Amino acid sequence: MPSLFGIVGDIHGNFQALARILSRHPEIPYWLCVGDVASQAGAYPTPPAPLYFIQGNNESFDRLAAFRRGGETVPNLHFIPNGTAVSIDRLEVAGLGGTFAPMWYETPVAGLPVKAKDDKRRHFVHEEVEACKQLKNVDVLLTHEAPKPFWIDLPSSTTPTRKWRREVGKAPIAEVADTLKPRLHCFGHYHVQAHYDRGGIPTVCVNRVNRSYLLVDRTSFAWEVRPTET
Repeated sequence: MPSLFGIVGDIHGNFQALARILSRHPEIPYWLCVGDVASQAGAYPTPPAPLYFIQGNNESFDRLAAFRRGGETVPNLHFIPNGTAVSIDRLEVAGLGGTFAPMWYETPVAGLPVKAKDDKRRHFVHEEVEACKQLKNVDVLLTHEAPKPFWIDLPSSTTPTRKWRREVGKAPIAEVADTLKPRLHCFGHYHVQAHYDRGGIPTVCVNRVNRSYLLVDRTSFAWEVRPTET
């Protein structure tokens, strides 16, 4: 069994930074990602080591659908659909990607509108939350949104030079984490590095891939932050 695995944050098409990180650590057998992998053109990487990812809110959702049904594959790239878990060398990893939108939350997955510029498939829904809660023996929970509470300094909508401390966590994400009680819960979306203990669950916001990443001990689940540029 490997002693370490890695976790990267939002990629947003920066495949060069991703490749630098993975190539720097040939001893790491697999990596996890908290979503927002695709470029603006909908491209996905062919990573030099296995990368398991959940969806963010910036993806090619048609390609994710193809990954899900097995109609398209990319070497070393593995998609974890919402409400499912994968076993990676006896590490159980669960995923709930996308963002929370109250007005769409009770919509069935199959009913989310598909639009060229406003694809509602970027949101997770209640059906997927309930599917997540049925999973067992989860070691690592990956979400794109933060669990509630999560406070962050964000620019004011009226005065961008000012910062306001806002609670941006989402209750359904906390509900999933509290049910699964993973050894580690990681999320992205907010492009900052932060961590806290939430009800006994080590919870980490992973920064963008061009800034930093995590190395995680497979046995203790202790983690450390490494800068992308050295």
